[in-house]
Amino acid sequence: MDAARERPEAPTSAGPSALFDASTDAAAVVSARGVVLGWTRAAEELVGHPATEIVGAPAAALVAMPSDPVRVAHVAERCRAGMGWSGLIPVRHRDGRRIDVELRVSASFRIGADECFLISGRERRQQWTVGQSVLDGFLTRSPVGMAVMDTQLRYVWLNDTLERFGGVPREQRLGRRLSELLPGLQAETIEGLMRKVLDTGLPVTDYEYVGWSWADPHRQHAYSTSFFPLVDPDNSITGVCYMVSDVTERWTARQLLSLVSEAGTRIGTTLDVLWTAQELADFAVPRFADFVVVDLLEPVLSTEGHGAWLTDAGPAPAKPVMRRAGMSSVREGCPEAVARVGERVDFVPPPHGAHLLIDGGPILIPVLDPSDELWATEQPARAASMREFGLHSLISVPMRARDTALGLTTFIRSLNPVSFQPDDVLVAQELVARAALCVDNARRYTREHTAAVTLQRSLLPQALSGGTALEVASSYLPADPTGGVGGDWFDVIPLSGARVGLVVGDVVGHGITAAATMGRLRTAVQTLADMEMPPDELLAHLDDLVLRLSEEQTGEEPTEAAHQGTAGFLGATCLYAVYDPITRRCTVARAGHPPPVVVAPDGRVSFPEPPAGPPLGLGGMGFETSEIELAENSLLGLYTDGLVAAADHDMERGMSRLGDLLSRRDFDLDTLCSSAVRRLVPVPQPDDIALLLTRTHALGAEHVVSWEVPVDPAAVADLRARATRQVEAWGFGELAMTTELIVSELVTNAIRYAEPPIRLRLIRDSRLTCEVADASSTAPRLRHARSMDEGGRGLFLVAQLAHRWGARYTAVGKIIWAEQETP
Repeated sequence: MDAARERPEAPTSAGPSALFDASTDAAAVVSARGVVLGWTRAAEELVGHPATEIVGAPAAALVAMPSDPVRVAHVAERCRAGMGWSGLIPVRHRDGRRIDVELRVSASFRIGADECFLISGRERRQQWTVGQSVLDGFLTRSPVGMAVMDTQLRYVWLNDTLERFGGVPREQRLGRRLSELLPGLQAETIEGLMRKVLDTGLPVTDYEYVGWSWADPHRQHAYSTSFFPLVDPDNSITGVCYMVSDVTERWTARQLLSLVSEAGTRIGTTLDVLWTAQELADFAVPRFADFVVVDLLEPVLSTEGHGAWLTDAGPAPAKPVMRRAGMSSVREGCPEAVARVGERVDFVPPPHGAHLLIDGGPILIPVLDPSDELWATEQPARAASMREFGLHSLISVPMRARDTALGLTTFIRSLNPVSFQPDDVLVAQELVARAALCVDNARRYTREHTAAVTLQRSLLPQALSGGTALEVASSYLPADPTGGVGGDWFDVIPLSGARVGLVVGDVVGHGITAAATMGRLRTAVQTLADMEMPPDELLAHLDDLVLRLSEEQTGEEPTEAAHQGTAGFLGATCLYAVYDPITRRCTVARAGHPPPVVVAPDGRVSFPEPPAGPPLGLGGMGFETSEIELAENSLLGLYTDGLVAAADHDMERGMSRLGDLLSRRDFDLDTLCSSAVRRLVPVPQPDDIALLLTRTHALGAEHVVSWEVPVDPAAVADLRARATRQVEAWGFGELAMTTELIVSELVTNAIRYAEPPIRLRLIRDSRLTCEVADASSTAPRLRHARSMDEGGRGLFLVAQLAHRWGARYTAVGKIIWAEQETP
């Protein structure tokens, strides 16, 4: 059985909405046995039988056609399968006339134990017929272009609209193909689609394309086309009909919207002013213009001062001082340009002046005339370029952002014959506005970054010296500008007794705050080192300082800020080492920092790991020291984590590569240091990188002499004489007298006030050092004795004679020392 097809219904007096409104349909509920169980008022109006006559009676009595049990069974089977059925059924009215009803039978359902069907229907109305004259008028005057092609794709018929679209008269089209008439309109592609429709019989809808036509040869148009087959009564395809609409405005608006949207992802990818200007020029060519120049005011390109030409800065000069920041052209090498990138320019479209940049709007010149007197007088070179390269249309848009005038962007067309239109000005404004914001961001960032880098470099040591104990080399690599300024630092601090302090650290975070914190920590380390603090105590004091700095910044208790992860919480890692060239031992303590690297004279690489300790700024935990014995000419390297984690964020692998690079003995220390950084970090990284290399030297017996000091004032004269003879033997005869006095005072004080054992030591290094060690932990005090006092002048006299003096504590007592400059 074939199910009846749905047929369109004619409008009724109820209005067009009645076509889709099923609420007025006649409806009845019929049981599986064919008995009517329900009857609506609309059903009574359709066939004239009231519910009292129909409910309980067989529904077959209403059908005005012979019974067909097989068909009824198939319909019931289809409805039981949940698909329903529809068709045209003749029904007998109560007055005896026949009514054709469009009937619909629902899927079966149950009412209690009975299987039922909902049957609805409406009378079939007479279809509205269209007269030939109406149809002809509709086809010929339709705003949609229409044409009929035969199986050879030759024009058989077309309407007036299509004739107007193409600009080719109807007489020239009939009997010819599209490719013969409009070769610039993607004719081959369109004919390929029509062949596909002929072969498959399937329509192609809404195919959009762009091309030129004879109706408007100087402007590109966009069209939307649909193709469908023409079928005769025996289902054979006799041709193709196609309909076309001019959608140029819609297509242009969509393209411009897409252009502006894409500009947001293509312009401003870096925080570089010149790069951003070039991105704007490259993006607009050839999408929007054939030649684009971006000229920026000189203060905008400057890295000094504020560099902003504010709109309220007062009267502007007649010609703005700008530099060419970017340009692009459809012609290789930008031959249209009068100035190259980096050169000074003062171009503003005449008759406008510098105020255009400050408070002017965009300038649209649809047709450029090189013979115009203003251009010939004010811009003769550009007028000549206009003649030579056919520059015919221009838009100039001032670049402004945050009340700051930045420059001027000019868009020009030459090869594209279509002049700029007012709608194009809106697009140009949007492109320039996006780029201006990016340029201003880059300008501000560049100045801030330059200031931060300058601050950071000023806080790092300008010259390093390890004296005779160490040969020193360093390499510092700032972070990639996009990563911000970091807080890495290093230092070499001369200490008493020919010892040298080595420090490297890394402040958490980036920016001015990190750089400033680094400077404060470096100063604190120098101060604490001068106080002769051992490494573990130095880090403990540094930890307290970081806690206080964090409290100042967050306004919270430092430990609470650390635990809660407050955004302003400061932290740092640090490693501090003290190398003694006399004992060749290096005392190391670290606070969350990577271990040092040691390369022995034979090339063996090791990473001795002193107790790691917590990072600075956590508080509440202590630090420990460990000692490393270094053979003479050993290489000791201190570094920040960015050096070994830069390539693949694998610290162990990075440390292994660092050791391999430093094990080479054929480079001097400076070359080895810079080469290792360059090999490990070949491209800019988002973190600062620091490497401090030292080659150790030892002070042998010929540089050091010591004597035990008896606890007897009479021994002072003998020790004084020994020291004098030793100084003269070293060739420092001019220091003999001052050395004698210093030894006399220091030894006398130790015998009088300190506890044994007492020992005197002289060290010949870059300076001459006298040390007296004892087992007492009492601190020496410099006093200013009165004129009648018998004592109290010893340390005052030492301070006057020595270059510098001080005291340091050891595990068994203290050492008082004094240094003299050697001739």
